[in-house]
Parts: sequence; structure tokens; C-alpha cells
Amino acid sequence: MRAIIPPYILARVASAREPHLARAAVAARATLAARPADLAGRSQLRLTIEGGDTLVAERVPAPDRAVSDAEQREELPGTLVRAEDDPPTGDRAVDEAFAGLGATFAFFFEAFGRASIDGRGGPLAATVHYGVDYDNAFWNGDRMVFGDGDGEVFTGFTRSLTVIAHELAHGVTEFSGGLEYAGQSGALNESLSDVFGALTEQHQRRQRADEASWLIGAGIFAAGVQGRALRSLAAPGTAYDDDVLGRDPQPGHMRDYVDTTSDNGGVHINSGIPNRAFHLAAMRLGGYAWERAGLIWYRTLTAGTLSPTADFTAFARATASAAAEEYGERSEEADAVSAAWRDVGVLEDATTGR
Repeated sequence: MRAIIPPYILARVASAREPHLARAAVAARATLAARPADLAGRSQLRLTIEGGDTLVAERVPAPDRAVSDAEQREELPGTLVRAEDDPPTGDRAVDEAFAGLGATFAFFFEAFGRASIDGRGGPLAATVHYGVDYDNAFWNGDRMVFGDGDGEVFTGFTRSLTVIAHELAHGVTEFSGGLEYAGQSGALNESLSDVFGALTEQHQRRQRADEASWLIGAGIFAAGVQGRALRSLAAPGTAYDDDVLGRDPQPGHMRDYVDTTSDNGGVHINSGIPNRAFHLAAMRLGGYAWERAGLIWYRTLTAGTLSPTADFTAFARATASAAAEEYGERSEEADAVSAAWRDVGVLEDATTGR
């Protein structure tokens, strides 16, 4: 299971003793104890005008979405409430999940030519209203699952497109060969989901790199929480600073790398380092971040040459190689990628890489 809320955040909420957070503390403890159940191509006509007066019609992949309602039970998949050709239901979580699945599909296809998370136009399934006060959203290998939050610390997780895209991106990583979910390879797994989550939101909003917030999970905190989001790619360690949640623990440089046995070796914490590297590369290149920096990261993930146990150095070298292959060894793109990894302390030499 790949969840959006790290266990260290849930643990902080679970230990809260303030009376006004009683419900949130119970919800967090229940979420930590829960063991989510396992789950046992469409196309559309696109019309464009070319050459000023030529109408071109072509068949392109289309999303095949299905959103189910768990009705506050921790059972999957739940009752199907909205399929691809159905109108909006009026249930906010259902309709937000449906829209988020579509936005993520559109991003991967329009930016990288990828048809759905499996690359073959496979269905996109989601379940909402999972559990009672369930404080998380996760990808279980087959579908997206969303809790409604406790209302005191976390609100509905469908409210953030970056959360939806982050979890679906775990599926893209799995179908691309995977990265073991532990230590540095696990932090890379998390970072890739953050990168593609942020880019999905930017793609939907047509934002350039310098216009974007670079936040993951903005909008899922209740009003009283002192924080902007779960994570910041631009400034790891600054997303929240709250009496209950504590302070965002993400480092943005290798000198602050956190050695820990919790959270599968700190996968949600140390992902801040590759997150910042991507942000630096994207900002150096400017424009729409998915067009160059995003393409380089996507090519690195899907080339088939990345080891499932790749560490930060191996991934950095792979992105540098991907940039050189795509744009040339002396290109602006290759320079930006190498410089970004040097700035976060992963690579030390622009040529040799270490």
C-alpha cells in the first residue's frame, strides 16, 4: 500500500491529548491500525485544424473511470456510483475523484503519450468514503482509495488533485519496473509520485514553473492546522509547523539526510532531497515543467534500465544520461539536471557524477 499521509504524521495526531482533537486522535489510531482489504480501452475522437483549413480527425485514448462508494466501511471495492459515461452525482468526493482521475489521465497522455497508468489504456478505479474518519488516501495496486478525514486535522482527500495524481503515479512506477519501497529507492518512489502529482496540477492549470505552488496536498488540512500542505518540492521542511503535527521533517540536502528505521527507512522524509533536485532543474529550465524536466524524469523511470534498488546517486546519473540522450551532452537541459543534483549534495562532479 502506498499512502499519502506518512505514519509519522498519523502518530503525532494519534498522541494528541487536546480535547478538541479527541476525534482526530481516535481516527488516526484507527487509521494506523487498519489493514486495507485487497482487490481480488476506451478511445475518443479528437478533431484538430492543421494548416489553417484542414480538419483532422483521429482516435486517441480516453479514460475509463469507475468510482465506488465504500459507505464508511473498510471493504473494497464498494458500490459503483459513477462510471465513465455517467453524469455528476452531487456527492463531492465521488465527483472530485472522478475529475481527478481524468486530469491525471490527461496529463500522462498529453505530456508523455502514456495511455493510463499501465500505458495500455487500462481502467482507472477509485473508492471514496472509505472507513469512518479514515485519515488517508492510498493506492493498493489496483485502485485509489480515499478516506474522508476526521474533520479536525484532515478533511476530504479528494480535494487535492496532487494527492490523486501522487497515488496514481505509484501505479505508473509499478508498471514501469518499480522501485523497492525502502530506503533511498523508496524515497525515490515517493518523490516520483510527488513530482508527477505536482506536474498534473500544473498541467491542468496551465502553470509555468515559476507560477506554481509546488505543494503536495494543499487543501486537505482542516482550518485550524498551521500548514500549507503535506510537502513542498520548492522548500522541503516548510510545508507545516503545527502544535499537533509538529514541524515538517523533510530535508532538502544530503547533509541533512535522516537515517531511520521507521517509515520503511524514511521514504516520506528523505524524498525531500530528490524533490528539491527536480524543482531546481525545472526552475532553471523554466516554461512548463512537464515539457523538459518532467520528460527527463519520465524517460528515466520508463527506460527499463533503472534498478529497483537504485539509490539517489544512481537515479541522478540516470537523469543526467536521459537528459544527454534527449537533448545532447552539452545542452541546457543536461547542465540544469546535473547542477540540480549537485545543489542538493547528491552529485559532486558534473562529469563523473561522484
